[in-house]
Amino acid sequence: MKVVAAVLAAGKSTRAGFDKTLATIAGRPIWRWSVDAYLTHPLVSDVILVCSEENRAALDSFEGRIVLGGVTRQSSARCALDAAIGADVVLFHDAARPFVTEPVITRVIEAIGRSGAAAAAVKVVDTIKSINGGEVSTLDRSKLWAMQTPQGGRMDLLWRAHELASAEATDDLALLEQIGIQPELVEADPRNYKITTAEDLTRARHEHESVETRVGFGYDIHPFSPEPSRPMWLGGVQFPSGPGLDGHSDADVLLHAIVDALLGAAGLGDIGQHFPNSDSQWKDCASVHFLRSAVGLLAAEGWRVINIDATVVAEMPKVMPFSGAMRAAIAEAVGLEVARVNVKATTNERLGSIGRNEGIAAFATAMILR
Repeated sequence: MKVVAAVLAAGKSTRAGFDKTLATIAGRPIWRWSVDAYLTHPLVSDVILVCSEENRAALDSFEGRIVLGGVTRQSSARCALDAAIGADVVLFHDAARPFVTEPVITRVIEAIGRSGAAAAAVKVVDTIKSINGGEVSTLDRSKLWAMQTPQGGRMDLLWRAHELASAEATDDLALLEQIGIQPELVEADPRNYKITTAEDLTRARHEHESVETRVGFGYDIHPFSPEPSRPMWLGGVQFPSGPGLDGHSDADVLLHAIVDALLGAAGLGDIGQHFPNSDSQWKDCASVHFLRSAVGLLAAEGWRVINIDATVVAEMPKVMPFSGAMRAAIAEAVGLEVARVNVKATTNERLGSIGRNEGIAAFATAMILR
């Protein structure tokens, strides 16, 4: 018995607002999860991937046959049937159900052998209400099943069902029922849920992606500038009086420490590697640019920032009156809630170069997650 699986990825994903089949879970596109499940199943001879005009190019990594689908699910299923030449049994599977398992596929194939048509389904456990013209009634949930995929049947029955279809159907068994075929429902898996909304995608990633957290540490120190008119920038905030700190950029020592903490946590080097003081483009550059760029570098590697804790060490100026503004500026640049950014200040108790009021130092720690 030749079994062909058709993975349907031609939908418009209007409820999700994005092409959910192209989104990734644990580094794999959603469509690839179900395709791989059928490619590795011992009873499945061939896999057809049904696409849309819009996502055709994005599916080029599929090694098998790609077929252009229609504007409805039913028309896409018909396109798959046209391509499944020589098949005895055709299974239809929603590409947006990435977590189908081998036992579920096996049960459906075996049931088709017995009954001619079958599908995976789960018994409804919630109470279901029906509203008709304002009248509310309770349905008997013992008779209700929630459909999943795969669904399928013998090729001859599917052909006849599509040829005689009198109305558009939302699943494949509905067409078979219209011609008097009673399909067999087999036990599905509740984990074989459909990615319909952005919340579903978040849930799937939470369940199937490992979470890694890291902590980075940053330190920087700058002397005061000999130029009295040089502005003082600290934590992305310009202080009302100088002198400012000496450096190639605006010498914002606090932001530099935070940038190093972020880059260090992600293993991406340090601020000097990405923004060297030998490069004229960074001359007098606002350090908030370095901070935003560092966050972008982390995002490209899949990291997001969880929180930042920083300390300024200075005899002058008084830092804490500006801590709220600095927290807000840092939070805005990083994309965090202000509550996730902390700025503290202390003196060096007149010890060392900082104690002699020759400059300012800063320490920072950052936690990131992927």
